Amino acid sequence: MGNNGMATDKMSDSDRVVELLARRNAELASLLEIGKTLISSLELRDVLQEIMSQVERLLQPKTWSLLLLDEESGDLCFEIAVSPVAQELKGIRLKKGEGIAGCVALTGQPLLIPDVSKDARFASHVANEVEYPVSSILCVPLKIRDRVLGVIELINTYGERTFVDDDLPLLGAVADFAAIAIDNASNYKRVSELVVTDDLTGLHNARHFHELLEYELERSRRYKSQVSLLFFDLDRFKGVNDRFGHLVGSRMISEVGHLVKRHIRSSDRAARYGGDEYVVVLPNTGKQGAIAVANNLLERFRAHPFKTDSNERIVITASFGAATFPDDAVDRTSLIRAADSAMYEAKEAGRNCVNYFSGNETKIMS
Repeated sequence: MGNNGMATDKMSDSDRVVELLARRNAELASLLEIGKTLISSLELRDVLQEIMSQVERLLQPKTWSLLLLDEESGDLCFEIAVSPVAQELKGIRLKKGEGIAGCVALTGQPLLIPDVSKDARFASHVANEVEYPVSSILCVPLKIRDRVLGVIELINTYGERTFVDDDLPLLGAVADFAAIAIDNASNYKRVSELVVTDDLTGLHNARHFHELLEYELERSRRYKSQVSLLFFDLDRFKGVNDRFGHLVGSRMISEVGHLVKRHIRSSDRAARYGGDEYVVVLPNTGKQGAIAVANNLLERFRAHPFKTDSNERIVITASFGAATFPDDAVDRTSLIRAADSAMYEAKEAGRNCVNYFSGNETKIMS
């Protein structure tokens, strides 16, 4: 009987070992699949979506989040939040060193906190703000080449399974793959932006403008909507270059670009067309709306306190032309030509005004 009991115990031990090995093999297979899947995409949104699905499939947490460091402020921002209070979390930012996530981002080291009530690093004000009870936290850094990109944080509330040390390696491995994928996607985004961005103004360049305009015209045809185009250049800009030098002229071009970007809608697309010429694509906008946008920009230019290196104030003015598809044009080329023609009419009318195209005539609006 004793021997049979020992054999049974040994069999049980063997079964446990086999079960553990099978689980580890399954985890390794999953990690390999995660790695292949994550590095196959260069779009950050797709990468984040894939991280979300893989974390949920492999670790099955009820509440978790992925936070990325904002490159400008250095704050941690919630990019993914799977939680009953997900919407409330989206607006919260954490400083490096603030809370468990902030400490992990600061040190680059993972943390397992079995009971947050006994850990002074826990940012209880965040939990209180969103009214969510937190019991334990598992948090690992998203790190590549000793540079922390963000963190993945798993949260358990009271009554749920407490995180254990065995959870750390698995989440850490997922985080390593995720960091590589996020870094690749971010680098791809930067390179893509350089290809389509004008260095001096930060607006789109002329080449990309043509692609954007064609895209908006196609949408206009499909949804029977209007697209307007503003075409403007700076008045007497050559005189600025001649009198104050090209560095001052370049600074004026740059500041005008930033003004345009700041005072148009997020759906609008602005580009530097060449020299001191700019274009603004206005989706779902008719002629009156385009004229209103142009007049607002012109007022912003006039009010802008531009000064030369010798502290001399220059009032920036511009001549605007506006045209609308499909009212004034049948395609991209004819829309650009119409807005350009209206702009030259504005110059002939005395500059510092907005002019819209109407058939073979143009009409001065300001």
